[in-house]
Amino acid sequence: MKILISAASRHGSTSEMAEAIADALAREGIEADVRRPEEVASVAAYDGVVLGSGVYAGRWLGPVKQLIERESAALATRPVWLFSSGPLGDPLKPEQDPEDVALLVKQIHPVEHRTFAGKIDKRQLGIAEKAIFAVVRAPEGDFRPWPAIAEWASEIAATMRARAGQVAAV
Repeated sequence: MKILISAASRHGSTSEMAEAIADALAREGIEADVRRPEEVASVAAYDGVVLGSGVYAGRWLGPVKQLIERESAALATRPVWLFSSGPLGDPLKPEQDPEDVALLVKQIHPVEHRTFAGKIDKRQLGIAEKAIFAVVRAPEGDFRPWPAIAEWASEIAATMRARAGQVAAV
């Protein structure tokens, strides 16, 4: 069993989450291939796919949305999980899903979409990003829930094993 994990990340924190998912899947005996969306030519070689994006101004980043558009037919034929990284603070803000997730869900019918808290290091932000974060009063810090991310990866592994068992029984 082989799973592709591809995440769009502006400053690296969402990519770190993708790596953590891959590590957790590997501990579960599932081979995981982590690639940036721009590096994915096809999903045909994978039994399942995990796609994620950092969320900026309530939206997913372009590279992963472009991957979904390119590979939508193939993604519709295999299990896909989506994750968003972005809410910050305690309590987490914003509370709602990113604006474009509903459209992505309709397009490829994923098993699940999960939102995880993100990370902001204001030293990494550009001028425009700093202005946006000042206006929305976003807190700085690393809010990523590593145990929850690992648990989610374990759920993905269990689902993949169950699906493989169903196929083998046929």
